[in-house]
Amino acid sequence: MTLSDPADQAPLICSSKGCDAPAQHALLWNNPKIHTPDRRKTWLACDEHEPTLRQFLSARGFWKETQPLPADG
Repeated sequence: MTLSDPADQAPLICSSKGCDAPAQHALLWNNPKIHTPDRRKTWLACDEHEPTLRQFLSARGFWKETQPLPADG
């Protein structure tokens, strides 16, 4: 018998404040003032909040790309 990490089984939730919808996108970003150019941070987003989060990151020059998450999370 093996014990799995409960965090591996937790659903992926949107990173937008107050949203608990399942995440469908991964927004990859980088703050060039504090991160090396190859480092990527990730925010998760539902369909509704992906444009808002991408716009927030883009306005600061942080957004790099958005990738779809697999349907099963």
